[in-house]
Amino acid sequence: MRQAEGARRGRRAGLAAADEVRWRQDAPARYTVKNGDTLWDIAGQFLHSPWRWPRVWQQNPQIDNPHLIYPGDRITLRDCDGRPCLDLERGQNVVKMSPEMRALPRRQVVPPLPMSVLQAFLREHRVVDTPQELEALAYVVGTENKRLISGAGDQVFVRPVEASASAGLERGQRLGIFRQGEVYRDAAGEPLGLELIGIGEGVLADKSADMMRMNVQKSAREVRSNDIILPLETRLAAAEMEPRAPRRDVAGHIVGVPGGVRFIGRLQVVAIDLGTEDGIQPGHVLSIEQRGERVVDPRTDKAVRLPGEVAGTLVVFRPYDRVSYAIVMEATNTLAVGDAVHPPR
Repeated sequence: MRQAEGARRGRRAGLAAADEVRWRQDAPARYTVKNGDTLWDIAGQFLHSPWRWPRVWQQNPQIDNPHLIYPGDRITLRDCDGRPCLDLERGQNVVKMSPEMRALPRRQVVPPLPMSVLQAFLREHRVVDTPQELEALAYVVGTENKRLISGAGDQVFVRPVEASASAGLERGQRLGIFRQGEVYRDAAGEPLGLELIGIGEGVLADKSADMMRMNVQKSAREVRSNDIILPLETRLAAAEMEPRAPRRDVAGHIVGVPGGVRFIGRLQVVAIDLGTEDGIQPGHVLSIEQRGERVVDPRTDKAVRLPGEVAGTLVVFRPYDRVSYAIVMEATNTLAVGDAVHPPR
């Protein structure tokens, strides 16, 4: 048994050497998909770089859509013409039949990334690219009964600065209430974008050309005059989040961590100084290079920084013009603002 296992691992190692995809030596021969899994989690059972999943995926013509994976399905490691590949075996749920009608729960497709985490984040964070853009957005101009602050259950008055700020808003629509946060800057100190932090939500009760009324339904903080009003972010499409490397050889840095967290770990959201102007798109994968330690040269007595090392992987999910939000999917060390990002090498 041990000899067979050793031979299997040796064959896998030899195949891996001939392919740029690095297979894990402890990869299972078969993995059964569970509720709560993501495609990244599943691929991580087999690959050192989970985002390379599509390169080793074996198409199964007997399955209607082999890209859709459900809990209960089995992922099997196979030999495909001398190269390892991953195969899908559709799981069959066993249902005990009885002379009565029962509604079976609809199975949820396994997402590529933890979409619920990303969706929740986008409801509470936004970026505007320039101060001029901020000045054009609708804002709270006053509250009922001359209150200085308001909360859930109160009504506030919203003023659209320009006609475009209210053109897409409809009575009964849910809106987000935001407040100015951090200014993201590049290494030279140039502003990249302004963070908006969600503090609550409301429903548009009445709309006119120069003033709107909104009922505040929930608020994490008090609502004040000059708070920004925006439509809630549309839901992320899982199909757009397939992990892949950028086509451009870009280079940037982590410039912020929403929430003011100092140290960064897995499944935390960060802001990077790369955006659509750099060709960045949702799903782009970047390696995180941890900055080397600063030491004093014993001969020159001058401070020098040691070379950095790759210590994590992130995936962009919401790019703006010059800044993007990304989620850290792998972190072998504690990461920090200032760490470099670049395409996987």
